[in-house]
Amino acid sequence: MMNRLKINRKFVPLLATFGVFVVLYVYGFLEYKGMRQPQAFFNLFINNAFLLITSVGMTFVIFTEGIDLSVGAMIALTSVASAALLENMGLSPYVVIPLMLLMGIVFGGTMGAIIHYFKVQPFIVTLAGMFFARGMCFFISLDAIPIHDPLYRTMALSRIQLPFFERAFLSLSAVIAIVVLVIGMYIAHFTRYGRTVYAIGGDEQSALLMGLPVGRIKISVYALNGFCSALAGIVFSISLLSGHGLYATNVELDAIASVVIGGTLLTGGQGYVFGTLFGVLVTGLIQMLIQFNGNLSSWWTRIAVGALTLIFIGVQSLFSSSRKKLQAKTRTAPKDAEMKSAGPVEERLTADSA
Repeated sequence: MMNRLKINRKFVPLLATFGVFVVLYVYGFLEYKGMRQPQAFFNLFINNAFLLITSVGMTFVIFTEGIDLSVGAMIALTSVASAALLENMGLSPYVVIPLMLLMGIVFGGTMGAIIHYFKVQPFIVTLAGMFFARGMCFFISLDAIPIHDPLYRTMALSRIQLPFFERAFLSLSAVIAIVVLVIGMYIAHFTRYGRTVYAIGGDEQSALLMGLPVGRIKISVYALNGFCSALAGIVFSISLLSGHGLYATNVELDAIASVVIGGTLLTGGQGYVFGTLFGVLVTGLIQMLIQFNGNLSSWWTRIAVGALTLIFIGVQSLFSSSRKKLQAKTRTAPKDAEMKSAGPVEERLTADSA
């Protein structure tokens, strides 16, 4: 009976994140009347749609033992560039949106190519990408650019009524984020591409020896993350109906924290896209609880998220070290068995020679 109830160790970080979310939500449900409305739960998706989108892309990067510090700057650049093209140049949104997505893919793929071919650390390359993208924002415009495009305004005001909850709805941005999440889960866990990403993160040299296209996959992962960042920038600009170079400051850190809290190892090769969802929801829920409280500064969100991130990194380190010790024992056990079986044979050989 105990063996049946035993939980696989790889699911423990995910279950811990889910448990933290449940505890926080139950506390808010009991403490604040506003949390008892179904819309409060769906607001977590509405308010954090752009963060969920970019965190999905960041999850794939961290799967490969990489990092991307440029996602916040790319969100800002997408918002400014799209606003400038719509308002100053009069381009159609049906042209601007694909152009922004293509920009994100090229930007991310370029960083991935530099990381792979020039063997530069992802931290350095993406830090340079962050400075470049943020600087380009202010090259385009020093001030905020409002968006008056009818399609953007329609998408910003759209509400999707939920059938089983009275007066509860989701925004179009939240629906886009959920679709991105589902697609990311499918790619990561049910395709050869996803298995290759996990293999690269687990051991890149072993992946090369198996004949996997390591270089192509790593470049495509950063291109995918660039696509997600650009899409998050479009969602962000739709929500605020404007673009500015100071938007999405420190979002890259929020995305990394959400991925880590969601149970993905920073050392790569292990984690779940679904866990990233709860990492984002926990971050949004902490902010919501502080808003309902009304007496705490918004900086307590950073403090709480930072503390949770440190705790989950510590837990991951413990599990990682215990897994390495277990693997070392399994490797040395056959050798010990061989030595024991070889002992009597050596004694017989010694006796025969005597």
